[in-house]
Amino acid sequence: MPKMKTKRAAAKRFKKTRSGQLKRNKAYKSHILTKKTAKRKRNLRKPTMTDASNVKNMKKILPYL
Repeated sequence: MPKMKTKRAAAKRFKKTRSGQLKRNKAYKSHILTKKTAKRKRNLRKPTMTDASNVKNMKKILPYL
């Protein structure tokens, strides 16, 4: 059976933590920042964990992570 391919777009966006969870950066931080409050932009800086409902799909597209 051939090797599975990793989706490179996902591999660039997600990292695995020591506990096996997937870490991701938050969206909505790239443009139209003038109307967003400083508090909101500051919170968008922090990475967060991928939601449990998406983990099954993420493991499928990132088989070797």
